[in-house]
Amino acid sequence: MSYVVLARKYRPRSFDQMVGQEHVVRALSNALETQRLHHAYLFTGTRGIGKTTVSRILAKSLNCTGADGQGGITAHPCGVCQACTEIDADRYIDYIELDAASNRGIDEVRDLIERAAYKPGVGRFKVFMIDEAHQLTKEAFNSLLKTLEEPPEYLKFVLATTDPEKMLPTVLSRCLQFNLRPMAPDTVHAYLEQVLGAEGVAVDEDSLRLLARAARGSMRDALSLTDQAIAYGGGKLDAAVVRAMLGSVDRTHANTLVEALAGREGATVLATVDALRTQGLSAAGTLEEMARLLQQMAVEQAVPGALDPRDPDAADAQRLAAVLPPDETQLLYSIVLHGRDELQLMSDEYGALTMVLLRLLAFPAAGSAAAPRPAPPRAAPLRAPAPPAIKLPVAAAAAPVVAPRPAPAPAPVAPARPAAMAEPPALAPHATPPATPSAAPSPQGDRWQALVRQMADKGSIGALVRELAWQAALVALDESAVPQRWQIVVERESLRAQGLQDKLAAALAAEIGSAVVLEVAAGTAEDSPARRDAAERARRQAEAEAIIRDDPVVQALMGQFKTARIVPGSIKPA
Repeated sequence: MSYVVLARKYRPRSFDQMVGQEHVVRALSNALETQRLHHAYLFTGTRGIGKTTVSRILAKSLNCTGADGQGGITAHPCGVCQACTEIDADRYIDYIELDAASNRGIDEVRDLIERAAYKPGVGRFKVFMIDEAHQLTKEAFNSLLKTLEEPPEYLKFVLATTDPEKMLPTVLSRCLQFNLRPMAPDTVHAYLEQVLGAEGVAVDEDSLRLLARAARGSMRDALSLTDQAIAYGGGKLDAAVVRAMLGSVDRTHANTLVEALAGREGATVLATVDALRTQGLSAAGTLEEMARLLQQMAVEQAVPGALDPRDPDAADAQRLAAVLPPDETQLLYSIVLHGRDELQLMSDEYGALTMVLLRLLAFPAAGSAAAPRPAPPRAAPLRAPAPPAIKLPVAAAAAPVVAPRPAPAPAPVAPARPAAMAEPPALAPHATPPATPSAAPSPQGDRWQALVRQMADKGSIGALVRELAWQAALVALDESAVPQRWQIVVERESLRAQGLQDKLAAALAAEIGSAVVLEVAAGTAEDSPARRDAAERARRQAEAEAIIRDDPVVQALMGQFKTARIVPGSIKPA
């Protein structure tokens, strides 16, 4: 006997065998038991969720005669009488299926109406099932309306569609409508486990989880994918085989990307995308897995402990939920969700993936302010070409741009410009550099900065743990206690996660060779390595600007061209 695919072999033969559509089964069973039967039914829903299956079971229920040939209409067809066996075999003369995708014209519908004039040949009812009914032409629908509204008592119509919005309102109003829902991954998971057990196929939990997710609510797709995976794996299933067949992305890649984005580590993001390219893993699959991870993180952030502990991915989602603020979780979810549509806009999908992921880094981290950007200079009116800008090489600073400003031509007085459009002022001879926060150096700050740099150089701290140490300030230290007690303060709430504290404490203990109790409190870090670094950059910037202002050549040029100015932002420390 030839092999029967799983989707056909395990197609439900009765309402009792159906899974995931309890609301439809209950309504139809009650109607059959009480003999309150409608003349036209409409089943809607996505592909592979049971529309045709329900139609066939309904036809068997209407025509079943029981094992002894004396049965009547029932919600539990026997499965052995002529009607049940022939409908299952698709050769019952009183059950007619019309595929409207290929038979959509008025001629096919007229032929169907002509058949409706004749009573059932062997059964109790004639059942006409029109699949993909929304594809019928308007003329075909109109010719069907009269028969659909007032069919003979022996005729039942069943319409099935994946797109009820395209159905004529006059047709919808004549049908009893049931919406079949996509099945939950847990439902698909349980059914696949049952089927594979009956087939004697060895399978692990991860494989079932991957197949259940890939089915996207369609049981038929789940069984078809399972058939394909069994063939691909040579008769057995494991996670590596299923993942390779589906082309799905391992959750570890999604974890790495989310953690790197949380720590604003652009280099790690680029390296991970390169690894995806090298391994040939799908860019769209990466964004999909990230979206699933972020959804779990958002659930954990909103309702701690709500994730299913049996899910092997729950632990990673709980860990990452503590390192990414809820608002950034929602932002990143929106970015990756909409980013899937952008992948097809570039010939290099990995380049597009890189742009989608780096988008989060364009936003300031939670709890920090974005660095102010200088407003663009006002465009000068068209006049005679001005002398070219002069770049001056200076040992201690990058050259500024010194450009003459042409004298304004007589013109009517223009309205005042808005503040946001105002031209940036030129640097005065003794201008003060911008308002960068300065550090307040202390011996404890010296000690903390040295330790942080040592641990970072050795690689004992990385990602968010390094960020915690870099943004924190040491405020109290008791080296006489056993274990030693260290207290630091940090502003960002997401950096005060317990997991990050534990990792930093372990790295600190290994660095100083002594047990450490690390206390992390909320507060302004006045003397953090990050503030010291910012203060040093500001000092070097001010020094470079002073060198340029005091340079004799620059002063000569400024004297020669009375309207010349040093363009703000053009001076950079060497």
